[in-house]
Amino acid sequence: MEYLRYDSKVLIRLDPGEEVIASMTAICAKEKIELGIVSGIGAVNKATVGLFNPVTKEYTSTTLEKDFEITNLTGNVTQKDGEVYLHLHTTLADLDHKAFGGHLNAATVSATAEIWIDIVDGSADRYLSEKIGLNLLKF
Repeated sequence: MEYLRYDSKVLIRLDPGEEVIASMTAICAKEKIELGIVSGIGAVNKATVGLFNPVTKEYTSTTLEKDFEITNLTGNVTQKDGEVYLHLHTTLADLDHKAFGGHLNAATVSATAEIWIDIVDGSADRYLSEKIGLNLLKF
């Protein structure tokens, strides 16, 4: 993992075998990023994506293990209980050009990943909404 900070932007390169969420969380903690916008592309060979069911208030997660291009990685950086909180969604395409997507829970880089964090001056916290069952933005 390598990264450079350019004023209010961070450009990250992840290498084979590195885990996307853990790497980004470590960088955000080190750089004291409390609020930001995430976008990225790359390639992974293992990813866990989830879908939230508002009726049961549970996530259904699926782990996919084969070669994928990250055709889109988007989300945000906030805080929850004083810690970095990443909320990321992804779309992954396989060799047959079939797309899979959802909330990104984990992903292992197979070739590289190029991720931008656009840092916003400020912070936003999250809290668990018992009514909805999700960690919502708290202003």
